Amino acid sequence: MFFVVNIEEWDIERPMPRQVLPAPTNAPVLPDLANWAWHEYGMRVGFWRILKMCEAEGIRPTLSINANVCNSYPTVAGAARDAGWEFMGHGFRQIPTHQITDQREMIRDTVETIARFTGERPVGWLGPGLTQTLETTDLLAENGIRYCADYVIDDVPTAIRTAHGPIWSMPYSVELNDIPMMMVQHHRADELRDRTLAQLDRLLAEASEEGCKVMGLAVHPYISGVPHRIGVLEATLRAIASRPGAVFAQGREILEWWEKV
Repeated sequence: MFFVVNIEEWDIERPMPRQVLPAPTNAPVLPDLANWAWHEYGMRVGFWRILKMCEAEGIRPTLSINANVCNSYPTVAGAARDAGWEFMGHGFRQIPTHQITDQREMIRDTVETIARFTGERPVGWLGPGLTQTLETTDLLAENGIRYCADYVIDDVPTAIRTAHGPIWSMPYSVELNDIPMMMVQHHRADELRDRTLAQLDRLLAEASEEGCKVMGLAVHPYISGVPHRIGVLEATLRAIASRPGAVFAQGREILEWWEKV
């Protein structure tokens, strides 16, 4: 199980990356206080619920992090670092890759900022909103990134050729993900548990015949860290842990294991 917690920096001076409350008369406004505060709740409260839950369950997830969170929310980033979470690059700020003027500089700044903060260079990447240009994967490999979760193409790591050697596609999910599930499709929180366990049981059955499978589950503190959803996430993680053959592993650990088999 590749369990990913996404931590992002939303700039109040820019249009919000996500919206839960449409603007009055549907006319976008800046600052978009309501939606910025929705995200801010996740940083101030939701993240800490998820951290406490992970500690209680003995889970060290992969942290998909905008690198500037290390500067703007050092307490949050520091708590994840100290808990042994893997840091996976998620851009420098929560801005689509296509809107970045100098993508090479952004990737380099992301890698170097995380390395300074954690003492270890990240080997994984998830683009903000899974965004890439045709140059992104080459630039990631150029900066030492060894796996990328943007390509939701298989249930096992898959090699992708680049100008700097292969980079591995790490199984992620746009369906086992609380943004599309809760904010786009407007499902109840129980859908997270039901959909996740249905996928897990099928992959475990296939793995018994075909070999190891990797399942991604992605959450965000401002969505899954709220009081009316955190209990469902807790129950889901406990159910996963109870399944024979299911193991929680960070992206780095999955890649290291996969390259040996």
